[in-house]
Amino acid sequence: MILESEDFRWQVADYCREIETYLCQKNDGHLIRVVGPSFALVSGWAAEGVPLKVACRGIDRYFERYYRKGPRRRPVRIDFCEADVLDAFDEWRRAVGLASHGGFEPEGGSGTERDHRGPSLPAHLERVVLKLTAARANDVVGPECDEVIDRVARELDAARADVRGLRGEARRALLDRLLALDVELLQTARKALDEAARAALTREAEGELSGFRDRMAPDAFVRAREAAVDRLVRERFGLPHVAFR
Repeated sequence: MILESEDFRWQVADYCREIETYLCQKNDGHLIRVVGPSFALVSGWAAEGVPLKVACRGIDRYFERYYRKGPRRRPVRIDFCEADVLDAFDEWRRAVGLASHGGFEPEGGSGTERDHRGPSLPAHLERVVLKLTAARANDVVGPECDEVIDRVARELDAARADVRGLRGEARRALLDRLLALDVELLQTARKALDEAARAALTREAEGELSGFRDRMAPDAFVRAREAAVDRLVRERFGLPHVAFR
């Protein structure tokens, strides 16, 4: 998306300053200017609609790997974070159902298993149960969700015992069940939010999608916004994706 309006140029400049500030914080106060080729790179993220929060998540990933390598020797330039930022953007786009052309593509809208390159189904179930247990223990969702989390965790824990031998219709039935449990968990978590919190998440979702709104049909934007709110609800409460994606 390339826009030439004065407002857009100011938005890009603000975006680059925010990235520069965040990079400075990650570099323990050492300022690395986002200028020249670096400014062109970050401006491209703004033009493509990469939400600021998503870009910062990509920067975090680079720094996490950097810290694991041992004591740091020099400040990180934003250019080094490009691959991680684009990976985070791709993940966000899939999570909210955005196609690369700015349309809307539901993320696994049925229980049908897609081309899957992530963890196996048994590993997925184990990870989901662990995350549900952690969410329950951290007491971040409140009593409204406790019963649902406990019930979903028990059901998934029981499913783990038989999942390795599942084939055909039985496996598809489990995938459908996982999708239904995912929807129920999200709906319950949404209801646990008060009106002000729901409104704040909706505004945040709309802000994330602002770079795509002009390219989307109204109904596609509404669906993408709801998917973005779901993602923010998961993030807020630490809830996993129960559906096998």
